[in-house]
Amino acid sequence: MLKWPSIRKKRDDAPAVPAASARGPAAEALELTLLEGIKRGQRAEFDALYRVYHPRLWRFLSHLMRQPEAIEEVLNDTLMVVWQRADSFDGRSKLSTWIFGIAYRKALKALSRQDLPVDGDSVEEPSDPGPGPEQRLGLEQLRGRLRGAMAELSPEHRAVVELCYFHDMAYAEIADVVGCPPETVKTRMFYARRRLRLLLDDLAGLEQGEL
Repeated sequence: MLKWPSIRKKRDDAPAVPAASARGPAAEALELTLLEGIKRGQRAEFDALYRVYHPRLWRFLSHLMRQPEAIEEVLNDTLMVVWQRADSFDGRSKLSTWIFGIAYRKALKALSRQDLPVDGDSVEEPSDPGPGPEQRLGLEQLRGRLRGAMAELSPEHRAVVELCYFHDMAYAEIADVVGCPPETVKTRMFYARRRLRLLLDDLAGLEQGEL
């Protein structure tokens, strides 16, 4: 049975990979090189790709699902597909598009099977140590409002917002991930933005009324 690597410890024989924030053509080329190693059954290459995608997929899935254990299960199932079916990647899309598409479909199946809504308070996100205490408080309040508003969206609408704003994907790439035409992505974004605007305005009004 395949044991998942720890993202906190780096294997000595695992290739070095750029940080998730340093994405670009070079990073994408390296990921494809890692995938070629995975196709040959090389565990070190899989460990390296795992460390790249674990935080990205966790963030994406945390906005679609509720329980952390369910998120971890879908995430691991996704990466198991990468390990076992690396040969099925045909190169017609970015590797990230292929992997996120697997995660999206598995998340929707889990949601339909277990009826798992989003609960923003149940998933911890790393805090930013940069701003001062007052700024951090304001940011946390804003994030809390946004998580609460996101929880009111459908999984399909949450997915396009998450992929667009937090993973910098273009509409065409999002369409490949979620399996619909780009025009459908645009429509979902339109309704999601309108719904979020209304929800955030309502939340702000409620907070002001409590003062």
